[in-house]
Amino acid sequence: MHTLYLFIVTILVILAISDLVVGVSNDAVNFLNSALGAKTAPFHIILLVAALGVLIGATFSSGMMEVARKGIFHPEHFYFNEIMLLFLAVMLTDVIMLDFFNTYGLPTSTTVSIVFELLGAAVAISIIKITRNPDAPHDLGTYINSGKALAIISGILISVVVAFLVGAFIQWLVRLVFTFNYERTFKYFGALWGGFSFTAIIYFILIKGAKGSSIITPDTLVWIKSHTMLILGLSFIGWTVLLQVVLSLFRINILKFIVLVGTFGLAMAFAGNDLVNFIGVPLAGVASFQEFIRSGATDPSGFAMTALAGPVKTPTFYLLLAGLIMVLTMAFSKKARTVTATTIDLSRQEEGQERFESSVLARAIVRQTVGLSKAIKFVIPENVRVTINKRFDRTEYNKLKKEKGVAFDMVRASVNLVVASILIAIGTSLKLPLSTTYVTFMVAMGTSLADRAWGRESAVYRVTGVIVVITGWFMTAMIAFTISFIIAYIIFYGKIYGILAFLALDTYLIIKNRFIHSKREEEKQKKEEIISDTHEINGSEVFNKCKTETLSILEESSNLFYNTLIYFSKENRKKLKNIQKKIYNLNKKVKELKDNVYFTIRNLEENSIETGHYYVQSLDYLRETAHCLTYINNPIFKHIDNNHPLFPREQMEGMLKINDKIFTLFKHVKEAIQKDEFDNIDLILEIQKEILSDIKSLQKKHVKMIKKHGNIKTRPSILLFNILGESKNLVLYLVNILKAQRDFVIYQKENHLLS
Repeated sequence: MHTLYLFIVTILVILAISDLVVGVSNDAVNFLNSALGAKTAPFHIILLVAALGVLIGATFSSGMMEVARKGIFHPEHFYFNEIMLLFLAVMLTDVIMLDFFNTYGLPTSTTVSIVFELLGAAVAISIIKITRNPDAPHDLGTYINSGKALAIISGILISVVVAFLVGAFIQWLVRLVFTFNYERTFKYFGALWGGFSFTAIIYFILIKGAKGSSIITPDTLVWIKSHTMLILGLSFIGWTVLLQVVLSLFRINILKFIVLVGTFGLAMAFAGNDLVNFIGVPLAGVASFQEFIRSGATDPSGFAMTALAGPVKTPTFYLLLAGLIMVLTMAFSKKARTVTATTIDLSRQEEGQERFESSVLARAIVRQTVGLSKAIKFVIPENVRVTINKRFDRTEYNKLKKEKGVAFDMVRASVNLVVASILIAIGTSLKLPLSTTYVTFMVAMGTSLADRAWGRESAVYRVTGVIVVITGWFMTAMIAFTISFIIAYIIFYGKIYGILAFLALDTYLIIKNRFIHSKREEEKQKKEEIISDTHEINGSEVFNKCKTETLSILEESSNLFYNTLIYFSKENRKKLKNIQKKIYNLNKKVKELKDNVYFTIRNLEENSIETGHYYVQSLDYLRETAHCLTYINNPIFKHIDNNHPLFPREQMEGMLKINDKIFTLFKHVKEAIQKDEFDNIDLILEIQKEILSDIKSLQKKHVKMIKKHGNIKTRPSILLFNILGESKNLVLYLVNILKAQRDFVIYQKENHLLS
């Protein structure tokens, strides 16, 4: 029996390390995004500052460990066997759920996840206890501290609204004072802002960090609390004077120091606060096992876990070891950078490749906001609007972006950190259930809105991104509760078999997520390379690019079209489904080419501008060709998937003959484009004419059959007309592609651009 629980403890320790990795990958965004987005310092310097904050903060987290033991449930009402399975269910859920969020680059709250996992598993075990033991208390409130969960949900709502509005308001004021050309205005007001910023961050460190420290004595904490205003007042005066001297004598950019100190403060607070989310449960499991062994008890189902309700003192060595793992994760985790990139992309000052698509809700919000903005213009006098607009002029920022490639400037980075620090510190001192993750994210969104980063071109995509992230926060709570409830229930009855099954499932999902993430990152890197590529290209390069892309797409299209009709005639659902996926990917590929046409034209040499027209024209026809494949394959697959009958034999044979001719047409078009020889275009036009005639003939024949025979099926008829219509469009677009390439070649030869 002891062997089973030793095995569970071992698994908990392994899961603790895994959870540290996936947890920090998600949480790192909260203290790294401002410094990275503004490129305040080289990456290794930012990482070093954050690492120092994490290591110091880890030693402050000792007092938070009791949350995992008694914050959500009452341990004295659970026995050793129950508590161990509860902890295991929580960790199995947490690792895979956070890894899923990391894979798709979505920031979430590790606190919310661990709280609702504990709640879900505890409710499952409590229900089992109530149903199995008639003598046990039948009130769930006896076992569960439900008030904590409600506080977390209210915390989400408070964090989202307050942080967003305060962040937007403060950023608007700060930008109004400093403008985007902040180097000129900073010499007058920079010391005041620096003094305020450093004071806010110190207040945050004292309030948020010191209270859980295993180093600071209780007497020191009492003194800090009773002299808080004095400390803050002296800090503000001291920093303001010091920074004014520094600005006057050395002309140093103090914003860099503000951002780096803020990064340190937030990193320290996150390590102090959130370390419990990763190792609190495994440490509680280890402590439970040690208590059981120490007691000499032999019956795990009869040993009450009253000891977990006592005070917690975690060895500093464990905390530092956990801190070290967190630091290594920050340095090497690709998923940490993916999550960080999401927040930076959503708050980026300029438009560009957007991570999220548009949504109905986002469009409605933007539409209403635009309407409100127009209404406000009538209220504010024009001279006031002109003055404000001048303060938001981005000329200097555009130069900075061109030189350093920043997502936003250091003024915004400092506001992000200062406002987040103040809100979190106030929330902590008032014992409000504010989520630090939610505060930092929503402050970043608020400041980007106030900075006019969400212009008409990008607003709808940014708003969609924010909606997706916020929805993910609520989903975190529901998913965490549900999955941990199910796992706890199954492993309670399944014992070792249930445990092994979920371990295997976790391992499989983590490996699968790794492949998904690698693929997504590869696609993202390709897009970024296209956007960031600014070297000039000549007409010859555009022509070769167009020719290569056209041949590649035509080759794929010909095979997909031909095989669609062949497998339809054989009613091969599996093959048709596979082709459907390939056509979807082809459409995605062509859409990306068309979306990136702006960047290709942007990089054209001045004397090659005309070639851009031919390139755009070719892409238009390729896009329509890909659409035709979709409109042919989707109805066919749906038809077969619903087990509807095929065409009558005569119509099927006619359709397959047309299929062969279209495949031949594809072949001739590809050969002409490949060789840049268009002498046989008349032959190709003859083949096109013949195919169009066959399509028309088959349509007429089927119309007569419907009129003559009353037993002709409706659905096959509708499908036949659809396939013939789209095949006709495909043939027309195919010849248009050929003509576009021919015109491109003629232009190249006439202007001596063909290499």
